[in-house]
Amino acid sequence: MSIKRIIEEAPETPGIYQMMDENGTILYIGKAKNIKKRLQNYIGNNLTTKTLLMLRQIKIIEYIKTSNESEALLLESRLIKKYQPKYNVLLKDDKSFPYIMVTKNQDFPQVMKHRGKITNSENKFFGPFANIGAVNNSIKFLQKTFKLRNCTDSFFSNRTRPCLQYQIGRCSAPCVGKISKEIYSESVNQAIIFLSGESQKLQNDLADQMTIASNNMEYEKAAELRDKIQNLSHIQLGSDNIKEGIRDLDAIAVAEKYGIYCVSICFYRSSQFYGNKLYFPTGEKNNLSEVLSYVIGLFYQNTICPEEIMINTEIEDKDILEEALFQLHNKHTKIYIPVKGIKKSLIEAALSAAEEGLKIKIRTQNTNREILQEIAKLFHIPNIPERIEIYDNSHIMGSHAVGAMVVSTPEGFNKREYRTYNVENKSGDDYAMLKEVMTKRMKKIAENIGSIPDLIIIDGGKGQLSTAKAVMEKMGLILNMVAMSKGIDRNSGREIFHTIQGNEFTLDKNAPAMKYLQILRDEAHNFAISKHRKKRSKAIYFSSLDDIENIGIARKKALLNYFGGIEEIKAASVEELSKVHGISKSIAIKIYETLH
Repeated sequence: MSIKRIIEEAPETPGIYQMMDENGTILYIGKAKNIKKRLQNYIGNNLTTKTLLMLRQIKIIEYIKTSNESEALLLESRLIKKYQPKYNVLLKDDKSFPYIMVTKNQDFPQVMKHRGKITNSENKFFGPFANIGAVNNSIKFLQKTFKLRNCTDSFFSNRTRPCLQYQIGRCSAPCVGKISKEIYSESVNQAIIFLSGESQKLQNDLADQMTIASNNMEYEKAAELRDKIQNLSHIQLGSDNIKEGIRDLDAIAVAEKYGIYCVSICFYRSSQFYGNKLYFPTGEKNNLSEVLSYVIGLFYQNTICPEEIMINTEIEDKDILEEALFQLHNKHTKIYIPVKGIKKSLIEAALSAAEEGLKIKIRTQNTNREILQEIAKLFHIPNIPERIEIYDNSHIMGSHAVGAMVVSTPEGFNKREYRTYNVENKSGDDYAMLKEVMTKRMKKIAENIGSIPDLIIIDGGKGQLSTAKAVMEKMGLILNMVAMSKGIDRNSGREIFHTIQGNEFTLDKNAPAMKYLQILRDEAHNFAISKHRKKRSKAIYFSSLDDIENIGIARKKALLNYFGGIEEIKAASVEELSKVHGISKSIAIKIYETLH
């Protein structure tokens, strides 16, 4: 059926449409107030080259009706995030941002890091922060100043003596009754006031309390209040404090050059700057307005939206976006372009960050493309490789073996595409392990699942290359493949390249192409090792207690509940181990000796 015929049968209602190729792979997802009228734009004469290229691949169009445009926008953003269609505007690095969470449904609430979806629970969330380092520093400050616990509930409920956090002055030890519920609750409320940006008000309240305590000759309490005030003064002097009136907003600016877009999102909460994040959207893009609209719709799927979103260019569906954000987060958010004052300067700062990020991106891309052109010549590839896959294995005598694949593009490493393969072969034979990994990967390529690499790099020599080549040929594939082995004395910079045509050569150690290929190989090597170590550590964690005679499920559970984790068990003395229900002195000695 022709595209024209499919469009004629489309409904005249709000909703989304999904354009697919003959295999059912979604290539583009769009929203519309009237699906049929929107699709009729695709049979006009003023279509871009990319749109025409996409339409040649479209064989199926499916529709999902919605009751209004805002529902269509929400559904479109959710499906784009899920399926990552080739021709949509995409955010490659859109992982969730870290928050500080203060629990509220406990007698002694925790302060802790949170990353992921924010639920409408009783817990209080503060953020988002641009990076985890800022969250860690803030939590350290909260612990030092308000002495709130950050331990797990199981660890908390099984303590019989204060932990190290109490000893170093970062917890008030509510687990063993060192502080009453009422006084601890007061500290929690003070921490929430501070995180809400009311630090000056909090300081004044604490100063009044200190005066009263001092007059009542409660000198120890007065000293604790003094320490809190000093800590608050210190953090205020060192913070990036913004002028009053900037409470809860994000400044989002988009810039473009040579068809490349950069979006800068700056977070401002409680009169403080929480950092910024740069995005380089990929996919079919027509103008700044369209990119900005798509980014806002995608970004706030899993991120709490603020009361205000400032932008640097008008967007057509602003009202629909505001309604969609309300449906998502039950919060009225105003989207606007600031025209004067501090807010105008903040959006200008966001735009400056986007423009600077764009300059660096273009410079890096140009350098990478020049190097990739050289690599294409070296390995006789007709065009510069848009996707390079690098493979490595990691194991110790065959145990906890992991195969790893990393992916590089002209824009850099694409960590979304990294893959690990659990290797069943335990022989320690590198060739057999590589064969297993390559068989799994080549099967996917042969079945036309996922992207096809322009170049495959194997960490190894002739033997590894022959193994990978045999798998490729068995699957009936023809791909560009090369092995990269260490040279004489295994020195970096003297690597030898082996091609499937039987050629061998090396490059000058200072050549940009050599340095680039070394970076690719090292990334695969480091990724493989990190996954191997994680697998090994997990196995050690679960097997450490299993290896001890007379330690069954019940005793293992009792130990973990009492101490909180294997590291705490390892740090415990024989006497401390003996205090756990079901652990006799003789078993405690066995545990101690085994773990040490």
